[in-house]
Amino acid sequence: MAEAIRTQVADTYIIVGGVGHTTETLREIARQNCGEIETEALTEAELFHLYVKKKYGLQADYLECSSTNCGNNITRLLGLIQKNHIKCNSIILSQDATMQRRMSATLKKYVSDKLLIINYAVYQAHVIEKNGELIYREHPLGMWDMDRYITLLMGEIPRLRDDQNGYGPQGKNFISHVNIPQDVECAFEMLKHAYADYVREADSRYASE
Repeated sequence: MAEAIRTQVADTYIIVGGVGHTTETLREIARQNCGEIETEALTEAELFHLYVKKKYGLQADYLECSSTNCGNNITRLLGLIQKNHIKCNSIILSQDATMQRRMSATLKKYVSDKLLIINYAVYQAHVIEKNGELIYREHPLGMWDMDRYITLLMGEIPRLRDDQNGYGPQGKNFISHVNIPQDVECAFEMLKHAYADYVREADSRYASE
C-alpha cells in the first residue's frame, strides 16, 4: 500500500479490518517487526495504518475498523464509500494472497458489472521442501508461520465452492459464483490426505451480525 500511496495509483485509499480470526497473529507480527507500535486492542486497519505511517510517513484517507470477516470487510467498505460519497469506477482490491479470490468474489456479489475490480495480492509465496520440512524459498516480511499458512490455504477451497456447503449462491450465498479449476480441486483432494486437520472451520465469534 505504501508504494501505491506514494505513486498515487488511486484517488482514495481505504484500509479495512476490525478484529477477526487473524488479528492476534497480526498484532504479534507487528510487535516483532515494528516494536514501537503499541498493538494491544488495535484493529487490523489501525495496525496497518500505523505501520505505513511510522515506516513510510504515509497514511490512508479512511479506515474501516468494525468488520470481523471477509464478508463484512466488503459490505462495510461499500457502506463507508456510500456514506462519504466517494465516487469510483474501479477498485484495486489488495488482500492477503490466501483470501484474495474470496474477497473479490464477495465484492462481485454486491456491485454492478460496470465497476472494474482489479485484484492485487500483497505477496507471492513459494514453498519448497528442505530436510523433510516445508519452508518458504524466500520468507516474505511478516509472513504467517507455515502451519498457519497451510491452514489458511486449505480453508479456502471449501469456502469458494458453489455447492450446498460452500459460500457460493447454491450454498450460504456469501460470494458470487467461482469456477474452481479441476486441477486445483484434484490438488486439494490430494493434500487433504496429509493435511486433513488443517481445513479451517469458520469461527462463530467473528460471524456477521
